[in-house]
Amino acid sequence: MKFSILIPARLGSTRLPAKPLIKLNGRTMIDRVYQNCLASGAEDVLVATDAESIRNEVEGFGGKACLTSSHLVSGSDRVASAVLKQEFSNDHVIVNVQGDEPFISAKVIRQVGEQVNKERE
Repeated sequence: MKFSILIPARLGSTRLPAKPLIKLNGRTMIDRVYQNCLASGAEDVLVATDAESIRNEVEGFGGKACLTSSHLVSGSDRVASAVLKQEFSNDHVIVNVQGDEPFISAKVIRQVGEQVNKERE
């Protein structure tokens, strides 16, 4: 089973600005999401962000991130932009995990990747 995870994370939330960088029990929200994604068994995990501060945070804990336009209106748009930048093959499975879900389980993420792979067979 092969799949990659893209995590859209933007700085400019209107309800809770800089949400991905908020600390929860000593670790940022984006760190918690990223670590859960890694634990899922994904082939690759990448944060797609519009902010240098988020990219710096991700790279600071050893993760991978790419910058996308701040003009993109949704997380799905941010994921699509990152997919094009990374040049994934057309048949590569991408799982979109939102950057504000610090308690999403690795098991659930893995189940999504497995299900999409099954449906492609």
